[in-house]
Amino acid sequence: MSAKFISKDQSKTREKIDKKRNKEKNTGESLTKIKVRLIPIWLRVLIVIFLTVISLIAGIITGYAVLGDGKPQDALKKETWTHIVDLVNKKK
Repeated sequence: MSAKFISKDQSKTREKIDKKRNKEKNTGESLTKIKVRLIPIWLRVLIVIFLTVISLIAGIITGYAVLGDGKPQDALKKETWTHIVDLVNKKK
């Protein structure tokens, strides 16, 4: 990886890692492999949650508009969902 694709914080970390490796090579100590993540775990979790919400909304709109022959923008209205809940909970 070239230095132009690494941020300043990462390049400082990378420089420290390189210095440590060079020092370990010279002294004969064992090398420990340090993994630097490009996307932090917390950001990965947020991305997964965001994509799940987008998929859910797309599925609701598609199901309501294509399968139910309704208007796509009506699928996200509160009145539509209260009507659906009323139909499901209707006592026989």
